[in-house]
Amino acid sequence: MTLANLVVPAFLVFWTLIVIVPLVIVAVFSFFDVKFYQIVYEPTLNTWRSLIDSGRWLVALKTFRITVTITLIELVLALPFALWLAKGCKSKPAKAIFLTLLTVPFFLEVSSRIIVWRPVLGTNGIVNVILMQIGVVDQPVEWLLYSEFAVHFGLLGTYFPTMVFPIFMSISLIDDDLLAASKDLGGNGAQTFMNIVLPLALPGIIVGIVFTSVPLMATFVESQLL
Repeated sequence: MTLANLVVPAFLVFWTLIVIVPLVIVAVFSFFDVKFYQIVYEPTLNTWRSLIDSGRWLVALKTFRITVTITLIELVLALPFALWLAKGCKSKPAKAIFLTLLTVPFFLEVSSRIIVWRPVLGTNGIVNVILMQIGVVDQPVEWLLYSEFAVHFGLLGTYFPTMVFPIFMSISLIDDDLLAASKDLGGNGAQTFMNIVLPLALPGIIVGIVFTSVPLMATFVESQLL
């Protein structure tokens, strides 16, 4: 067996040990109680009852709903941008600049990149001041901040790169000859996208969804600030 044939099995084993096994352990221990800092190995549903009785399952459900909506919005925005950046942008300096700008959120602390929106979206913020000055509203719009809209808006920029980069890499690997062949055979832009680009970019799309949705489900600082 060659080294190349060992890479995938080795990765699957490694991934199972560091991701799947810990999740299974957490799920198993959720059926035991902890008393006096010790685990009582008697099966019980107390943990799940407390989750339901305390209403925390509603918070989990809301978190999942917001994660799904933000991930879908990111996908809708990132897919055409990644396609343009990989195949439409012919200027190498411009492509390098855009890729560099996409890395900016990774160099900013969580609260720093989120708290900047508070003076922008607040009742006395820039947006409300402009809306009142041009006569769109008579009083400040309160739902721009401390709402689900603010959470969605603030998180879009943070997790946009995690969706763009995998899709960009997948599309960049698509041979230009395939796109040219589709055009020569009479395929329009939509047909080329649906029959060639989308299937070949699917691995990157799946990775982008995972890289975006998983961190979103664990996000709490940004949500509290917004």
